[in-house]
Amino acid sequence: MTSSTKTGAGVIGALAAVAALAGVATAPTAQAATGCAVTYTTNDWPGGFTAAVTIQNLGSAINGWTLGFTFPDSGQKVDTGWSATFSQSGQNVTATNVDYNAAIATDASVSIGFNGSWSGSNPTPASFTLNGVTCTGSTTTPSPTPSPAAS
Repeated sequence: MTSSTKTGAGVIGALAAVAALAGVATAPTAQAATGCAVTYTTNDWPGGFTAAVTIQNLGSAINGWTLGFTFPDSGQKVDTGWSATFSQSGQNVTATNVDYNAAIATDASVSIGFNGSWSGSNPTPASFTLNGVTCTGSTTTPSPTPSPAAS
């Protein structure tokens, strides 16, 4: 290959790279649909309970999740859990995936649970969030963020 052939090939390669980057920069960003459903059931006894929680991913596949909820009664506590790492601050509870159940495919479910204690009453939490999105049992597609106008 001659010197001018190498230079020509380099220019063509550079132009191709610039064109590819321009295409990426102007392509609209795809927004994934989000949605989840949570089933929460308990087996209660005086002062304690076992909770079984099923998280169904109705949106795009996720890898890494945190479930959040708030106990309605200040006397409700998570004691020990399984299939997730549980933490509680006041009435707010979070459950974070463990290594083996971090990925939830679209329409797939993960089951987790915990033993808890209560005083007063043991009502079911009113709502749940998955990675910050409220689980409503349906999906939503976020609106795309408008791009700034070219000047």
